[in-house]
This record gives sequence, structure tokens and C-alpha cells, in this order.
Amino acid sequence: MSNSGTVRLRPYVSATETESGMVLLDQRTGRYWQLNDTASLVLRGLLDGATTEEVAARLAARHPEASGRSADDVASLVRGLEEARLTTRKSP
Repeated sequence: MSNSGTVRLRPYVSATETESGMVLLDQRTGRYWQLNDTASLVLRGLLDGATTEEVAARLAARHPEASGRSADDVASLVRGLEEARLTTRKSP
């Protein structure tokens, strides 16, 4: 898994922190996505400029019992957010 650019929310997507994670709202459609605490930790790290590898390492440290799949989990979340057109990557 390689970070081919910085992850950014699309201009029409707003993010709101909640007690249990984060909510993303697509202002064009009114659809929203609720991210749990772990997914919001991953997204916050990526939005702050961390690479997918760095975020996966943080996730593995936080959940050592699941460290073997942290890289796949991060990649899956990134792919899902991109497919939902909530995020994009800005080339370095």
C-alpha cells in the first residue's frame, strides 16, 4: 500500500466529530456516512498528512490483536471513501 498523494475531503464534503467517531456529509446529495472511532482515527491521520503506512502503524499499535490486518483495513477505508466520492488525493 503506498500513499500516492495527500488525502483530502472533496470541497462539498463536511466532517463533524462525534462522541463515537465522525460524520461525513455530502452536501450535494444530503447523504451522510458515520465513521466509528477507529475509522475516524484513520481519516484524521490521513487528513493531517500522514501516509497510509504511518496510519496503519498507528492502528496496529492501538489494536495489537488486529495488527496483521491494519494495512488492509486502512486501504479498504481509503478505497471506500474514494469510491463514495468523499475524498480525493492531491498529488505531492
